[in-house]
Amino acid sequence: MGLISGMVMGVVVGVAIMAGWSHLMQRRSRKRIAKAADIKVLGCLGRDELKKLCGDNFPEWISFPQYEQVKWLNKHLSKLWPFVSQAATAVVKESVEPLLDDYRPPGIKSLKFNKFSLGNVSPKIEGIRIQNLQPGQIIMDIDFRWGGDPSIILAVDARVASLPIQLKDLQVFTVVRVVFQLSEVIPCISAVVVALLADPEPKIQYTLKAIGGSLTAIPGLSDMIDDTVNSIVNDMLKWPHRIVVPLGVNVDTSDLELKPEGKLYVTVVKATSLKNKELIGKSDPYVTLYVRPIFKVKTKVIDDNLNPEWNETFELIVEDKETQSVIFEVYDEDNLQQDKMLGVAKLPMNNIEPESPSEITLKLMQSLDSLKIKDYRDRGTLHLKIRYHPYTKEEQLEALESEKKAIEERKRLKEAGVIGSTMDALGGAASLVGSGVGLVGTGVVGGVGLVGSGLGAGVGLVGSGIGAVGSGLGKAGKFMGRTVTGHLGMSRKNGSSSSTAPQPDQPST
Repeated sequence: MGLISGMVMGVVVGVAIMAGWSHLMQRRSRKRIAKAADIKVLGCLGRDELKKLCGDNFPEWISFPQYEQVKWLNKHLSKLWPFVSQAATAVVKESVEPLLDDYRPPGIKSLKFNKFSLGNVSPKIEGIRIQNLQPGQIIMDIDFRWGGDPSIILAVDARVASLPIQLKDLQVFTVVRVVFQLSEVIPCISAVVVALLADPEPKIQYTLKAIGGSLTAIPGLSDMIDDTVNSIVNDMLKWPHRIVVPLGVNVDTSDLELKPEGKLYVTVVKATSLKNKELIGKSDPYVTLYVRPIFKVKTKVIDDNLNPEWNETFELIVEDKETQSVIFEVYDEDNLQQDKMLGVAKLPMNNIEPESPSEITLKLMQSLDSLKIKDYRDRGTLHLKIRYHPYTKEEQLEALESEKKAIEERKRLKEAGVIGSTMDALGGAASLVGSGVGLVGTGVVGGVGLVGSGLGAGVGLVGSGIGAVGSGLGKAGKFMGRTVTGHLGMSRKNGSSSSTAPQPDQPST
């Protein structure tokens, strides 16, 4: 009897335990399913929505990467790269060589590719971010990295030597912005816009190796190539500057093209406490300033003065006030060798109020690149007066035409040998190029040349520097042409290189 009752009790207890265990597992399973559903819903929420939902209990371990990884795209890109590399070689050579000639500094007769191959190593896309969608557009930012093995040989034909220069260890780190203009016609994309974002700053690193010679044969050649590359990138590819590629026939890309947004009046008042770069006497400072490097302008030179006063006003065209800045470079003029930089400063324009005159003081630094700053000694200050004027629609169209004329005029002066490059800084009246006023001063004194063709409706009086003709790379700013046009005038100490720009509200004469 006891045995039977014990067996019955054992069966009952066993069944109860199994039933309880089964119920517990089912309950845990339902909780897991409910939690998974909640997590799936949370995964669809954005950062702001989660913060509203969680309040102060927002978990720190939750992260929202700005860029989505695209490993699958890199796999396809590595397979496509041999074909892309071969097809892109001819296109890059045809498009880049004219740019090298336009931005070619004085002292260099030609810059061409002897050999150009993009190599076998494909770029890598670290991630893609889709920006806020606008009607008719898709904006995509691509984190682009390339440590390639290209075979690029640049033929540098200078006045003192001709050397083939090999570019090695090329590395590119940048964020590429791609804008797709949508249409109702297949393939549903009418145009593509490509640009490099200014933030983070594009990094292009490489080493130069002379083939059959030494880079020291031409002083400053490495700096010249670095500056040429940076100028092309800044002036052609860095946002808001962009490349627009129509994909259809008779596609209207006018809305995608970069247009002038306003005009910035900058008065370079004075500099104080500049550091002397001369062994005998004091520095002869001047200032170059620009928003776009191709429209660089320059003050007159103040001799033997570490607290110079210029009081010169310049007009700079602004294309995107929110992202662009004005760059100020202070140099010490030197007639025998390259001009020495006394300091550089940057003025972002995003906080400048329209039609509100203001006075600004900027501290000069060794470099705008924090990685290149070796010391933080005081280099003096630059005192400015600024006023920003937004364009009306009519003024925008007029400024666009004036800008095109200014570029053509710079090319004409370059072909005539008046300036060494379209990148050369023009003097105080440079902002009037193409506006019908024929006065242009290069700001470098020593010789005065009378150019009979003139600019616009007037006769152009062009001042140029004597410098070291035949010495290779004469620099002002960094690569100001030192060419003699016309007969020798009075010496620099006796002559004045000033070409003061007219005040914004005064007519020029």
